[in-house]
Amino acid sequence: MTASKFSRRRLVQAAAVSATAALMPRALPAQQAPHGAAAPSPSLPARGEFLIRGATVLTMDPAVPDLAGGDVHVREGTIVSVAQKIEMPSAEAIDGAGMICIPGFVDTHFHLWNSMLRLYVRADVPALGYFPVTARLGPLMGPRDSYRSVRLGVAEALAAGVTTVHNWSHNTRSPEHANAELSAMREMGIRGRFAYGTPIGMPDDAPMDFAGLARIKKDWMPDKEKLLTLGICSRNLGALTIGGSAAAASRGVLTVEQIKRDWDGARSLGLPITMHTSGASPITELERASLLGPDVQLVHPLLTTPEERAVLKARGVSYSTSPQLEARRSSQLGVIQLGELLEAGVKVSLSTDHIASISCDPFASIRILFALHSHRIGAKVPLTLKRLLQLATIDGAVDLGMADRAGSITPGKRADLVLVRTRDSNMAPVGDPYEAIVSLAMPANVDTVIVDGRVLRRGGAFTAVDHASIVAEAREAALGLREKAGWPT
Repeated sequence: MTASKFSRRRLVQAAAVSATAALMPRALPAQQAPHGAAAPSPSLPARGEFLIRGATVLTMDPAVPDLAGGDVHVREGTIVSVAQKIEMPSAEAIDGAGMICIPGFVDTHFHLWNSMLRLYVRADVPALGYFPVTARLGPLMGPRDSYRSVRLGVAEALAAGVTTVHNWSHNTRSPEHANAELSAMREMGIRGRFAYGTPIGMPDDAPMDFAGLARIKKDWMPDKEKLLTLGICSRNLGALTIGGSAAAASRGVLTVEQIKRDWDGARSLGLPITMHTSGASPITELERASLLGPDVQLVHPLLTTPEERAVLKARGVSYSTSPQLEARRSSQLGVIQLGELLEAGVKVSLSTDHIASISCDPFASIRILFALHSHRIGAKVPLTLKRLLQLATIDGAVDLGMADRAGSITPGKRADLVLVRTRDSNMAPVGDPYEAIVSLAMPANVDTVIVDGRVLRRGGAFTAVDHASIVAEAREAALGLREKAGWPT
């Protein structure tokens, strides 16, 4: 909230403007993109050799047993060994006593570009809901705005124990915007995929910017740090059931022929595809058009049929669920079909969606998912606490095609690790470690976050970035958008 005072009535009145005009992209002053693919590597902690000692280790790898009071040895970003006791006097010691060591969370659907717009979103004021705010201010964003917003979102993700993020950028206004978002991800040190999208307000019959997409692929892939990959996020197929006219006009509602045009373009570049299914299930229509395959991730599993779930399993399609926000939808718009998808053998993963009106909290996402599953299905489809943690870690890595290097504490994989304190008041005295993580833990308990062998947070604080500056710059950018829009006043 800014220092200026304004009433709810004034906000709602200010929001009641022409939707068409609000959604059209506007000409903006040129903004210099912060950095680029050819820029020097950011000043992040060096990868060295260290030993996590005496932690409770939950590996998420059936071939590597969990350990009570175990050690994890890391050298130059690679997990060397996991054992009850490792002698390595030359390695830096990280005290894991009283902590649970888990693989970093893998968030498979996160709209980082609108993180800073939380300054204006009100969940209980329809005119200031997520869709109206992002539809109105999204078209005004320059590359530097996108850069600052992504840095804010990644900072919150890292603080919550997320080490891999699928940056679902459905407001990629230009290759320069994509360059800015990728630069922000690289400078923060997070692992992830950038999904290149289309600008808010773009006409449905206009194709994706394939020239810009190809340029980004040429400039950024393969990523020299081997942390970032590239894909596309597709506009929707069929009518939406959430967000009203603002969502439909800003996000796009395409025909299957238009979808095929965009997906064929992505596949010609060898890029994976992701798409929301926030309406009547499009799976049957996509299957009839021979569009489904293992390179497709769908988001929001609410309305699938048994026949469609069989198709998803056969085609190797994955589904990302965002329980914190899906749980807000009316049951008439569908229910989170976790049990049905798992029973059918469909790949499922966990995600935040956005932080414009919630916080990044994978622990809360797991708990909500478990509560809704227990309430609706219960013992019909048994679901263990360990299986829930797998959804948030190794299953996410499988979804994003990164399971060879992330998602579990496995010798030979890259060291994406999180230490969670168990001596905090909401955790102690700790019993079963899975119960502690799934039922009790919060981001505030995250002590240490390691990505690719770099210690990015330790003792609950960032080691290399100035969080206060990240927040201040994001706020400055958000206020600048309000000034450009003259809204909200």
